[in-house]
Amino acid sequence: MRSTEDLGSSHGWRLLRGVLPDGREVFAKLGAASDVFASEAAGLRWLGEAITVPEVVEVGPDRLVLSWVPQEAPTAAAAVRFGGDLARLHRAGADGFGASWPGFIAELPMDNSPDGDWPSFYATRRVLPFLRLARLPARDAALVERAVERFAEVAGPPEPPARIHGDLWSGNVLWSGGTGVLVDPAAHGGHRETDLAMLALFGLPYLDQVMGAYREEFPLAPGWRERVPLHQLHPLLVHVVLYGGSYRDSLMNAVARVLSL
Repeated sequence: MRSTEDLGSSHGWRLLRGVLPDGREVFAKLGAASDVFASEAAGLRWLGEAITVPEVVEVGPDRLVLSWVPQEAPTAAAAVRFGGDLARLHRAGADGFGASWPGFIAELPMDNSPDGDWPSFYATRRVLPFLRLARLPARDAALVERAVERFAEVAGPPEPPARIHGDLWSGNVLWSGGTGVLVDPAAHGGHRETDLAMLALFGLPYLDQVMGAYREEFPLAPGWRERVPLHQLHPLLVHVVLYGGSYRDSLMNAVARVLSL
């Protein structure tokens, strides 16, 4: 790169803004050799078949270089457009629940082995592996396992695999060009309510407008609001693993709500 600006670090990766010799601005994520960079690149390319995402300029064992996304303030109009874009992404679909590349969420490996059934996929590939990593007290772990046993019963009407971002908190939505641009995916074939529940978990500017436009483009099955805590179990477990017990109360509240469905 011709010049660089240090943007700090995240999950042990060094983040840079750079300018290539041809004048293009890029974002670079650098770190120890890992499959995480190839996984993110594969996910971005797959999402990019349906919506606009940053271009993968270069990917290697220790780096990922993407086109720079110039950011702007969010607006209600941009939220409406983003809601429609997200609906079209989900509707683009997937071959099955899972993906053909190794999964990661932050720096944590995530099993993307395909499964034809979403409740089974969610239990065995998402919730139970992170429950084992979370090291919760035995009583809490037993309650999570009881909730897992109810997944097939409370998951709602079966839906085909959606093309989802997989880690859709507000920090992974950059407002640019009059819409929201998705970055840092844990992309896979999943349940579309998972992305929407993640947006609700940590909030997003103009979320009501996003949801209204989404539902107009791609209506949700009855009971989707009640199923939000079901889809939040995985990200909350991830946060317990990464950041410790401060997320335990939120997790157990979601577990209680799933058990009450």
